[in-house]
Amino acid sequence: MLTHEREITEPVELCLPDGRLNPAAVGWTRRPLHRANLRGWGRAKRWEYWGVVTPRHVVGLVASSLDYAGVHGVYVLDRESGEEWGRDAVVPLGRGAVMPDRSGVGTAEARGGGVAVGTREGPEGTRLRAVAPGIDVDLVVAAPAGRESLGVVVPWGPRRFQYTVKDVGRPVRGRLRLPSGVYEVGGRERGSGGEGGPEAFAVLDHGRGKWPYRMRWNWAAGSGGGVALQLGGKWTDGTGMTENGLFVDGRLHKIGDEVEWSYDRSDWMRPWRMRGPRVEVEFRPFHEKVSRTELLVVGSETHQCFGYFGGRVRADDGMWVPVDGLVGWAEEARQRW
Repeated sequence: MLTHEREITEPVELCLPDGRLNPAAVGWTRRPLHRANLRGWGRAKRWEYWGVVTPRHVVGLVASSLDYAGVHGVYVLDRESGEEWGRDAVVPLGRGAVMPDRSGVGTAEARGGGVAVGTREGPEGTRLRAVAPGIDVDLVVAAPAGRESLGVVVPWGPRRFQYTVKDVGRPVRGRLRLPSGVYEVGGRERGSGGEGGPEAFAVLDHGRGKWPYRMRWNWAAGSGGGVALQLGGKWTDGTGMTENGLFVDGRLHKIGDEVEWSYDRSDWMRPWRMRGPRVEVEFRPFHEKVSRTELLVVGSETHQCFGYFGGRVRADDGMWVPVDGLVGWAEEARQRW
């Protein structure tokens, strides 16, 4: 059941000296090995997105530099009450945004418009700090020894390409300060609304590349009980690469087949289905988050639904692994950028 895609096992630079895609960089990894040595201005996109799921809350943090602007955001959902808090900011030309050229090292920082988001790698793992009106996020995402992530280079052509790292299901602890109270994350979560269960996890989306003007993608990620799921679609179609994978006890099972997504764009809360030779998954949302941005010639619309997964995914040894009860999200994003 092993994927046909090439596994990269040694450090490699994403770009050639002239800024074009390095053919040797096309493939996938079990740990970050690419250096995103993007050159020049124009169509280059860099971002760090962290999604955190706790028994009580869902947190989304983004810091980005998109050439013409930095788009940063902090979002929190209370899963019990349905209450949402957040702030998005657009900073012209991405001024002040710091984006390291390697995943898992250094510091990323972005601020403006009442939002500050930062990540710093250290001995304990990744520290996440974010501040917005009424919100203060201070979390540490552990990096257990031997745990694998999924890195992929998607080639649309020599001058249009994307490097992504998806690290799904990492344990997280720390504190959330919200208008509704202070909540401890990790172990058992306590706050003004009571306590939840023991499991809290974080998901990283590290992105570096040069994109076409228009693009649409699907992304799903979920975790629970030692199993984590990462699925993508549309943006990788026809490139020979996918960002699909299953994690079992921290080990990546890379899935090279494209996955077919079906969902109702007139009712995002209806079940979503993902199907492929190794994927038989249904996703049932409990909340929809809608984000829209319009800045003249650029714009975006994202429908991100949080919910529960069910079904099964086939591991490298051919055995089907149940994914029933995994919690996370599925989304559709449309970009003009």
